[in-house]
Amino acid sequence: MFAEIELSKRISRIRVSETMRTAQSAARLKARGVDIVDLSAGEPDFPTPENIKRAAIRAIEENFTRYTAAGGTDELKEAVCQQHAKEFGTSYTTPECVICCGGKHAIFNTVQVLVDKGDEVIIPVPYWVTYADVVRYAGGIPIFIPTDEDSGFSLTASMVERHITQKTRVVIINSPCNPSGAVVDPEEFSKIYRATSQRDIWLLTDECYAHLVYDGKPFSIASLPGARRTVIVAGSVSKTYAMTGWRVGYALAPAKVASAIAVLQSQSTSNPNSIAQKAAVEALVGAQESVMEMLAEYRKRRDFVVERLRAIPGVQCREPKGAFYAYPNIRCALGRPQCEDTTQFAQRLLDEGRVAVVPGEAFGTTDHIRISFAASMKELDRGLARIHDFIGKVSV
Repeated sequence: MFAEIELSKRISRIRVSETMRTAQSAARLKARGVDIVDLSAGEPDFPTPENIKRAAIRAIEENFTRYTAAGGTDELKEAVCQQHAKEFGTSYTTPECVICCGGKHAIFNTVQVLVDKGDEVIIPVPYWVTYADVVRYAGGIPIFIPTDEDSGFSLTASMVERHITQKTRVVIINSPCNPSGAVVDPEEFSKIYRATSQRDIWLLTDECYAHLVYDGKPFSIASLPGARRTVIVAGSVSKTYAMTGWRVGYALAPAKVASAIAVLQSQSTSNPNSIAQKAAVEALVGAQESVMEMLAEYRKRRDFVVERLRAIPGVQCREPKGAFYAYPNIRCALGRPQCEDTTQFAQRLLDEGRVAVVPGEAFGTTDHIRISFAASMKELDRGLARIHDFIGKVSV
């Protein structure tokens, strides 16, 4: 008889990503021939632009298929630094850049090299599912800041300062935010930076959706004078260039931090995919027309989704200012048998309504679901009609 398998204590601190779990459930049903509208995935439905695919093909033809440096190629680091400088006026150099296997990998590695047991990490709510788990995995303590739905989930410096203690090590801000689509006001962001930098607290800015802003220009807190000392940028080509499967992200940080991330990678993943790195160079330095084309389409979809959600009796939905998610309040459909919370709601919606969404509990709230509008207008139309019918059924 075999002894019970015992796993390490640290692996129990994290869970399977709820977004991944939901997407996998929808995929299994689709594979069985069930007609599912999947509005769960945070993944552009656009193909990777042709010039980027051509660059990858050239890399293969030129046999660029061997190991690169653990922290990525200098060519891609230079492209990241140049693009960030062009967009935001920063002046990062290649020793301050490390290439990772996606933006999530950059965030995971950054937290691992900065956070020790007992360190506190401030995270605004709603938050991306990964933040709290990677903090706990490092032995840190997530400190959550609730934001107000009536204000569009706005984050202010005073809210952050109220949660700072002697144990605060990092503040994580995602703007535009996954899942709410909220964008931190640049003036407030600057105040948050001043509050953290004066206390030598790291400010980790997740810029994976930085170019998907519907009003005004994209903003990076790293553009402030002196910000490079305590600010770390986590970025990715996944959302901006429809390259989710290519798995290329990056961190911009003080050279000592960037070097530590590269050391961690050298003993875990080694280098990011060599071919994908060549494709990412083309994405950053090549033609950018596709970015604006996708943004225009997302804006049209956003307006469509918000209007349709607000037409459902009892449903409230703040207009997202960035990213490609709607985060409607569905309190009207909760508190009923087998629909007590958003997790049960999302499961029933999948089983009975044949629509996949992500429950708000995954993001730290209790009355919301996340709907991705990175899907075709046809699928959005079908999915929202089903959601409308399902909420009408469970709300009576």
